[in-house]
Amino acid sequence: MLAYLLVVLLGWLPAAPASAATPPPDSVRRAPLDSLLQVQCPGYSVLRVATILFVGNEVTKERILRAELDFREGDTITAAKLTRRLETNRLRMFNLQLFHGVLAQAVCRNGEITVLFSVQERWYTFPIPILSLADRNFRSWLDRPDRWRRVDYGLHLERKNFRGRNEEIRGNLQLGFNRKYELFYDTPGYGKLRRLGFGVGASYYRSHSLDYATVNDRLANFRDEVGFPIQRQYLTAGLRWRYTVQRRTLLDISYHREAVSDSVVRRNPDYFLGATRREYVDIALTTVFNHRNTFAYPLTGHYLRASAVQRIFTCSAPPITTLQAQIAKYMALGHNFYYSATLLGQVRVGRRIAYADNRALGYTELVRGYDQYVVDGRHYGLFQQGVSYRLLDAGRLKLRGIHNPKVNSIPLILYLNTFTDAGYVAGRNSAYGNSLPNRLQAAAGIGLHLVTYYDRVITLEYTRNAVGQGGFFLRTEFPI
Repeated sequence: MLAYLLVVLLGWLPAAPASAATPPPDSVRRAPLDSLLQVQCPGYSVLRVATILFVGNEVTKERILRAELDFREGDTITAAKLTRRLETNRLRMFNLQLFHGVLAQAVCRNGEITVLFSVQERWYTFPIPILSLADRNFRSWLDRPDRWRRVDYGLHLERKNFRGRNEEIRGNLQLGFNRKYELFYDTPGYGKLRRLGFGVGASYYRSHSLDYATVNDRLANFRDEVGFPIQRQYLTAGLRWRYTVQRRTLLDISYHREAVSDSVVRRNPDYFLGATRREYVDIALTTVFNHRNTFAYPLTGHYLRASAVQRIFTCSAPPITTLQAQIAKYMALGHNFYYSATLLGQVRVGRRIAYADNRALGYTELVRGYDQYVVDGRHYGLFQQGVSYRLLDAGRLKLRGIHNPKVNSIPLILYLNTFTDAGYVAGRNSAYGNSLPNRLQAAAGIGLHLVTYYDRVITLEYTRNAVGQGGFFLRTEFPI
């Protein structure tokens, strides 16, 4: 009752308009705490945290939210830094990506403050039908002569915030061109401070088709109407050291078994270095510092990720060491303009590397505008930058006839974006006419970014690359 009474009292407090330069990412307007606390507790330069309250977390356990805070009851906070501290902690809770919005408010009496965090929970269970293209992107699918056979269907089931502890369960039942059966479980942390967690998973995949080589900077495909030229299975388990949602370290160990048909080896003996089967263990260590204002579509802050993967084969193949790193910076330029830049790269070391392990740009990472190409090589670098202008912020659109607050409001923000990309892959000369390795790739373009429901970002871009090709591209993820 005390929490709800406090909500009513705080509701009478005046609200300040958001800054035009850096609006709250969840469109929540917050009270001007500096001036408010000066009125409530004049003469106090240091404030004591008396009580911390949470409202709206019907599913989420309170200890999950407390683990994100950098202060506890009994701590003291200087009055001059209180607003910044509350905003930092509010963003940590929001970036758990469990809530539509998070509001932080405080009241002061006799030098003691009561802090209230009010959250609006999301819908956490997502049964999503699978109807997807069996290619890297739409352009690659469109270039296939058998494109209408290259379709996957099935069901993806995801349960976020399982048991109210920010655990996640994911499952895939995928049929069609590519068969995939997967189940994963991940928990960010146990204990009072939620520092140590773990994840486990299993995957089985097979397909009637396999890209067995790169010819003229494009993937050459082999299709078997009866058999499956590629089969993969793996088991994975790992530990998570999690200081907050912004700082994590992951240690994962996975066991893999892969097999290709004799037809694949005849077409490319280097696919598995002359073998049709192989088994290996990957040991991966990853550290992430994610200090962006919001993870879905960051406008300010910085991001750093570094990883090292050691691949050990059970056969005579030599081991492979892969190092990857990414650093990104986001800045508000004022007047609704924002700048973002990211630099990422990879170094891969091994005495002999199979074709299946020699991937660089065009797979997970790419220079935009080169979507129809792939570039193989051990080492690569990629630089991307862009300037965005916020064209429209419609807030949250209410859906009539739907009373559940978890699904009845749709955020809608539209950005105009201009960008340039540049990438370089260091690879050996190829006998298949590939010209993009050891050559600078560059592109520039303009696009629209729509930020909407449940952290979804939809981008429509026109890009022109350094070889004089241009086109429109539709993507469903944040580009930088």
